[in-house]
Amino acid sequence: MSSSQSPRLSRRGFALGMAGLTVTAACGNGVGNSNGAVIDARVDATLQELYNQYPNTVEIGNKANGILVMPLITEAGFGFGGAYGRGALRVNGVTVDYYQTVKGTAGLQIGAAQYATVLFFMTEDALGRFRRSSGWEAGADLAYVVGDQGEQLSATTTTTTSPVIAAVFGQAGLLLGATVEGTKYSRIIP
Repeated sequence: MSSSQSPRLSRRGFALGMAGLTVTAACGNGVGNSNGAVIDARVDATLQELYNQYPNTVEIGNKANGILVMPLITEAGFGFGGAYGRGALRVNGVTVDYYQTVKGTAGLQIGAAQYATVLFFMTEDALGRFRRSSGWEAGADLAYVVGDQGEQLSATTTTTTSPVIAAVFGQAGLLLGATVEGTKYSRIIP
């Protein structure tokens, strides 16, 4: 190739590069770590940080029928992107199952970010549907108690009557606007 020609990136090459970037970015969040005790320790630390940083979530946590904690989700994208993380579902303060989260994205995006998410299941019905599903996908009907930019929202009557309340916090990186919509959660055996 002459110096005046630029290399062209095929769609396949781009997709493989993005897959590699996503896997590489996820290496620090427990990918390949099959130790439940490590996940539980990260869940404990994440809940403590959430409750300290956003005291309005303590009351929500106390009222929740179950809490799914994803201590570290790594998301990367360059046009196409993805996210991955592992965590635990707690009922009455005890881990009952371990989960992974996977998200694929497309559109105008570039960068990478890491963040934590906590889903509060406020009704037995919502918790039951989540636990019975083979792959539960978060929808746009979630209420946010801590928003995607880290702002604290009040625990209003509207949020506390929602079946699932989400907190996205601790965001670090250059990919802004982390949300849980479109994220799929699947049970794993650590």
